[in-house]
Order: sequence, then structure tokens, then C-alpha cells
Amino acid sequence: MTQPIIRLVTCGSVDDGKSTLVGRLLVETDSVPHDTVAAARNTRRSGSTIVVGEVDFSLITDGLEAEREQGITIDVAYRSMSLLNDRRLIIADAPGHEQYTRNMVVAASRADVALILVDAARGIRTQTLRHLTICSLMGVTRIAVVVNKLDAVGYSEDVYREIVEELSNIAMRLGILDYQAVPASALVGDNVIHRSINMPWYKGPTLLEYIQNWNKKVEFLVKPHLGVQLIARAENFRGLSGTIFNGTFTKGDEVVVLPSKRKAKIARIVSYGEDRDSAGDSETVILVLKPDVDATRGDSVELASNFTVPADRFNANLVWLGETELVHSRSYYLIAGSTQVPAIVTKIRHKLEIISGYHESVDALAMNEVGTVEIATDSPIVLSPYKEDRNSGSFILVDRVTLNTVAAGMVNYVLRRSKNISEHKYEIDSLARATQKNQRSKIIWFTGLSGSGKSTIANELEKRLFAVGMHSYVLDGDNLRLGLNKDLGFTRSDRAENVRRVAEIAHLMADAGLIVIVALVSPFAEDRDNARARFEKEKFAEVWVKTPLEVCTARDPKGLYKKAADGSLPNLSGVGQEYEPPINAELILDGTEDISVNVENIMKNLL
Repeated sequence: MTQPIIRLVTCGSVDDGKSTLVGRLLVETDSVPHDTVAAARNTRRSGSTIVVGEVDFSLITDGLEAEREQGITIDVAYRSMSLLNDRRLIIADAPGHEQYTRNMVVAASRADVALILVDAARGIRTQTLRHLTICSLMGVTRIAVVVNKLDAVGYSEDVYREIVEELSNIAMRLGILDYQAVPASALVGDNVIHRSINMPWYKGPTLLEYIQNWNKKVEFLVKPHLGVQLIARAENFRGLSGTIFNGTFTKGDEVVVLPSKRKAKIARIVSYGEDRDSAGDSETVILVLKPDVDATRGDSVELASNFTVPADRFNANLVWLGETELVHSRSYYLIAGSTQVPAIVTKIRHKLEIISGYHESVDALAMNEVGTVEIATDSPIVLSPYKEDRNSGSFILVDRVTLNTVAAGMVNYVLRRSKNISEHKYEIDSLARATQKNQRSKIIWFTGLSGSGKSTIANELEKRLFAVGMHSYVLDGDNLRLGLNKDLGFTRSDRAENVRRVAEIAHLMADAGLIVIVALVSPFAEDRDNARARFEKEKFAEVWVKTPLEVCTARDPKGLYKKAADGSLPNLSGVGQEYEPPINAELILDGTEDISVNVENIMKNLL
């Protein structure tokens, strides 16, 4: 059975000739407008050696002005190309520069076939290994490695064989089974569309032959899944709208809505205004259930006889795309299809060392690094192993402050402990406990440099609250590091975990109905925002004790600034390590002001 569409991602290091190769594929299969080809004959980028009148194939896909000026591909350029047997090839021309690896990840996530270029003169480079690794992780089933620019090395078979031998070892390590090395010259056209007369020693397929002979493995799809995109309402029905993957739904099927596990039967299947008896893989439909069980965007529908058990702990491979490094214990949004839920990377199991393939123990992942992590979500969600289902086994992580996508993830498996833990609801709740104390629970989170006066103000505030009969408790950063947090240092990841633990303790104390006073440097805005997200809006107040660094240095109650000055304390906040002042604090206190004035300010504005 042939497939009507093949999705191809092209990648390679900068200047390996990728844009020229893709441009030639498009032009020689008559897949681009003639005026575009004419423009490529008469336009020349800076430094080009191609004679005017000849086609500069690289201009066919480098559509952005910035790309033409710099001579590199920045964005992913999508092009459609005609193949044999009425098939179409969708080409995603991904950028080669390491800075734009995130764009390449997006393109590879849906690709069936990958085309990776290697410059014959330069050989396999780090970025080549990165692209091969990502394509392998993303489940690309067929990979063509084009050894390009062989004309520049005299069409040497020895050069080609040396690269192929190295490639074979890499492919074996990455578990890539279906790959083909093709010796080529994109500039001249050798082995791209037509077989080269310059390399009679090569007996394999041309690049075009290898691509168009791909057929998707026919799988027996028996676990249909629909992610609810929206609730469709009309005069005569209410239904769940989404796209079906991995199987077929039939009218009358008993299904389960996840994660609630409510069961119902499919009363109607509606597609483009018409009723259907069944609908299958990749079709967009509306399912009308009977009874009309409660469901919302982000829920999933599966067969009641064979459904994925929702979980909140996962082991996953992660390609880190963020400009700031990943640290465990920091909260992100996990988005999988229409599902969005807060999640924390609880552990970085290891980083994959791209060149050697070794697993390296690390505390953080930097941009473009690949690692295996453990993730905990705030509530159970439906995710499957990526190798079983590409659609329901992938996700992205989004920064909760900037809303930038910072990682692409592929689930390896559900962690067993996620199935052994469930929340127990008690009848006495936070409101009842606070009412008993005749107060409202509150978190007052002091942040500021060491020596700014946080602990001193916290102490006076608690004395004031105690005097008027209110129930409170102070969580002091130093005191917690003597016990619960004594295992933590002062790296970014340890500070993130420190803030997370303090926020969880504060949450428990607020649930007990207390007024919780936190005195913690908490230097990074993202960590404080994650702490804030743990509470209802009206329960959390961030207080910045704003004291000039020179005043804090002069006070130096713990001798920390003296240690920082002699080099024995390199990561003191505000000196050796950055302190990020709050932008939207509920209250800003002058740390040089009289303590009683600051306490009165808090009592008046926050309590």
C-alpha cells in the first residue's frame, strides 16, 4: 500500500550545501513556479561564485531576506514536490546552524524520512551527530545521508567509504536501521535526480529513488485516541471535537473520558455536518456521548476496553531548546496536544554525550543538549510511550513566565510509582481551619539580598501578630538549611529546589489555616513565580525588602560579604550570583526604614 504523502526533513551543518540540494530537487522535478526559477537565475547573494544566468538553487528555499544576506537557513521552509504514483513529498528544509536547532526539532517531529548532509571535505561534524540523534529520538524511520561536494575531492571513493564506515558505527549506536549513504554533488547534480557518470563505483539508488521508494509500515491500529480540542454545541447535541489517532471509533462503542475515567457510549459520530457509522486515523470528528458525561478541552477519549491509565510521573527523553539551562525542581507547563498541565523535572537522569554516545551525569541541560529526565505533573494525564504512539507520546515544555517553548519531549515509559499514589480528601479544609482561628491564611514571602533585613522584619511581624492573637509561623531560609534543606547548595538548581520545598511547606501550613511568613533570598524571579503559582491569588503576597547593596555589605550580619570579597564565597546573591528584583511585588519595603514603620506597612496593606 503506497502513501499519498511523504514528509521529509532536511538538515545538515552550515555550508554543507543543503539549500542547493533541496533547490535542485524542486527545480528538476518541476515543483516550483517558473518565475521563481527565473529569479534564481538573475539574483545573486553576496560572495556567490555562480554565474548570472545559471540557477542558484539555494535561493529556491532560502526565502527570508536575513537568510539570503547571511547565506544560511534560519527558519523552516516548507515546499511541496511531485513524486511517482501520484505521491507528494512535503519538504521541511530545516536550519543547519546550531543556534536554530529548535527549528529542526519541530520539522523532525512529523517527518517520515530525513535527509542529512555531510560535506565530503569536512566529514561528520558535531552538528551532524546532533541531527542524527534528534532524528532517531523523533522516530524518523528512514534516513538518507548525502555525502555532498564529492566533486570538491575529485569524486574520491576512499573519502566516501571512510565517511560511510564512521556513519555505520553511529547508526548502530543510535539504533537507526533504515539508512542509505548517497555520494553526491548538489552543485553539479550527481546522484540527486540522475545517476552520476562521475562515480561509476557507486551502485546504490539516487537520492530521489531512495526517498520515493519509502512506504509507511502498515500497523494494526487498535487503540484509538481522541484529544478533546473543544466542546461543540448545537441546537440538537453537545459533542467532543478532536482528531482521532491510532485506530477507529464506531457508533455504539463504549468509551472512557480521561483522566476522570467516566464511561459512556458513542451515540453519534459527526464529521463535516454529516453523521458517520465510524471514523478512523487522522480524521477530525465530533463524538456525541450518551450519557453526556462531563468533559473539557485537554481530556482524552479512548475505548473502555483498552485505555491508557492516566499517570503523573514519566521518564522521557528531552531535547532542551531554552536559552537558559534546564534545572530540576523548576516548574514548567507541559503541553501534549490540547492538554496543558504544570510539571516539574524532578530528576535529570543523564545527558547524552553527542559525540561518544556516553551517558553523562549532570545537574542541568544547556541549549541543544539531549538528556533523559523524570517529570512529575500536577495532575494525572494521558501519555503513551513515544515508540508506541508518536502522537500521544510527545510533549513540549513551556516557560511559565515568558511562555517560550524550552524543550521537546518523548515519553519512554510511565514510572511505576505514579500508579501507587492517590490524593485523599479530608472533610476539614483550609477555610474551616482558618475560621477556627478567626483569621485568613496568608503567605507573606520576603525576598531581598542577604543583610537586607528580611529576617529582622519577619521576626517583628510575627511578634506583632502574636500580640493580637493571630496564629503565624516564620520559615527562615537559614534555619531550613540547618535541617530539611541541609543537602542543598547554592547552584541555580539547588536554589530552585530550595524554593520549591519552602513553597510546599508553606502550602501545608497555609492549609492548616496559618499566616506563613517566609524569609528567603530566593534570588531568581522564575522560582518565586513558581512558588506563587502554588497558591490561590489572594493568598500569596511577595514583599521585596529593597536595601542598597552597599548597606547590606556594611551590615554583613553573617560575614558573607567579607567571604565574598576574599573569594571564599563565589556565588553570593548580588555579588557573585545574580539577584533578580521583583517586577510585580505586592509590596516594596525600604530596608533602611525603621522596622516598626515597615511592619505597620505590612499590617495595613496585606493583613
